[in-house]
Amino acid sequence: MSNGSASFVGSIPRYYDQGLGPLIFADYAADMAQRAAAGDPARVLETAAGTGIVTRKLRDALPVGAHLTATDLNPPMLEIARAKFRAGEQVEFQPADAIALPFADASFEAVVCQFGLMFFPDKAKSFSEAFRVLVPGGRYLFSAWDSHRYNPFGRIAHEVAGRFFPADPPQFYSVPFSCHQVDPIKELLIAAGFGDINVAVLGLQKAIPDVANFARAAVHGNPLIDQIHARGGVEPDEIVAALAQEFRREFGADPGRMPLQAIVFSATRPL
Repeated sequence: MSNGSASFVGSIPRYYDQGLGPLIFADYAADMAQRAAAGDPARVLETAAGTGIVTRKLRDALPVGAHLTATDLNPPMLEIARAKFRAGEQVEFQPADAIALPFADASFEAVVCQFGLMFFPDKAKSFSEAFRVLVPGGRYLFSAWDSHRYNPFGRIAHEVAGRFFPADPPQFYSVPFSCHQVDPIKELLIAAGFGDINVAVLGLQKAIPDVANFARAAVHGNPLIDQIHARGGVEPDEIVAALAQEFRREFGADPGRMPLQAIVFSATRPL
């Protein structure tokens, strides 16, 4: 999977984990973990695990004897994830591509993926791979962000970055919010063989304790920073400052308050 918008390397993982994690990922991770644990699966695979935000919640929620395998395309993300676990916690980390999983058929009772689908260049293949590695009766749980309309931080970041490069606006912030249409996703799941498809829309209001810190993470905590460096001529701190100003205007400041909205899918491999 060579999609440049999926390259979370260098200093990105630290900003992603510490600056973005608590604000936009942690609440959804807790919800996802509870959904996955509800079926008492003994073997669980997480794809696009990133820095282990969901992984940590999964390990806490799953039965003690369950084995958890966490995978991501970017080894630097997994290195941060590893540090969140003690020896003997029955969690294994492995670099892996979600559209070419290195696991045998019917290896897991559950597959979990939070906010990874949008970065997969072949979404249909990612679904067929999840189906393949699930046992009959196994569940696939995954989430996607709703559109910019319901996640204004993403719209604002996209617009502010674009202002600095009007001839060639960075496109990173169009990617995470590109899978908000439910029906095409349901059709891909059905084509892969899944049944019992359920969809939940989860909105929340999130406090932003430090708006400047959030703006910095929103620039440095994903491949937007690489797109800025590639274009050149603008210091990232200029974009961070402009973004912080727009976030304060939209959400208030210290604490600010912003809406978030995600779509959570559940599908089952038939018996």
